[in-house]
Amino acid sequence: MQSKAQIYDVDFYPDLFDQIPDSIVLIILNKLSDIRSLGRCSVVSKRFNSLVPLVQDVYIKIDKVVTIDGDNDENPYCSSHKPRNFFSNLLKLFFTLVKPIHHLRNGNNINRTLLPQVSQHTSHTPDQVLKNFHHISNLRIELPSGDVGTEDGVLLKWKAEFGSTLQNCVIFGGTHIDKKKPIVRDQGLFDDNGSIPESFYTNGGLKLRVVWTISSLIAASTRHYLLQPIIKDHPTLKTVVLTDADGQGTLSMGWEQLKDCREKPFAASASSRRTQVPASNMKLRYAPYFELPEGLGMMQGATLVAIKPSGEGSRGSKKEVDAFEGPFKVAAKALLKRRTYLLEMNGF
Repeated sequence: MQSKAQIYDVDFYPDLFDQIPDSIVLIILNKLSDIRSLGRCSVVSKRFNSLVPLVQDVYIKIDKVVTIDGDNDENPYCSSHKPRNFFSNLLKLFFTLVKPIHHLRNGNNINRTLLPQVSQHTSHTPDQVLKNFHHISNLRIELPSGDVGTEDGVLLKWKAEFGSTLQNCVIFGGTHIDKKKPIVRDQGLFDDNGSIPESFYTNGGLKLRVVWTISSLIAASTRHYLLQPIIKDHPTLKTVVLTDADGQGTLSMGWEQLKDCREKPFAASASSRRTQVPASNMKLRYAPYFELPEGLGMMQGATLVAIKPSGEGSRGSKKEVDAFEGPFKVAAKALLKRRTYLLEMNGF
């Protein structure tokens, strides 16, 4: 018997996805979080278009940083400069977010864009991109690179926590060298009592670490200043993390810290568009040679610096250990056994 082509009535087969409750779809969109992917989802259907603005977890990855008019001569992010510099000023930059975000529209008015129009040739700050999201709880922003310029071979990581001002900052740095233990004449460098050798003060070692410290604090306070309009416009925020693709620095803020930001005014630095760093106490621990865990090799001049505003009292070593993850957390814990040196720093 010759088979006959069958014609199916598409109306007979309902769209099973439409039967999924909005609450479940929102869970999926929150897991997605990436703002570009949310932009793509918004053009799938009117239903998605109405649900995307309700997302609570948002992730913004910034691909490119370009200067605004008038800053090309001095700004270190110009194309002729290395994209990391001691005096970076993120607030004076625009962030490029590429297609298809400009397709994201408001469900109540198809002609009104939910996000500002963005193309390869236009740029917007994160607060502009987020202005129509009114339920964000957890926000993560990733910059294309770290802010602190370092010499080749230097490993530098920092993590800072802010309320309306700096609450604490932990910095880990050193020169990553051979995986094998280096041969040095003075074997006491490996078996000392935790004291800093005299050469540390005479060969520029201390000066270099002061530069690392100030550089990291400038980077952190500049990122903090950048977040002001976002914190102001999004009262539902519970956590904010601003990091970079290099994994160099992380600024984090929790619910209590965000509340502190809204209740107290930001103290801007007089010299540039960043938050003022208060007078602080620093704890410095140093090892001339230090073996990193998990086979990462030897580090020369391993340094751990813990910073907190003056007058707040000691909070133990938990912050120093928890600032980093993986082998660097293990390294920070090991450096805590070294002798502690106290320094004071004026606000700037």
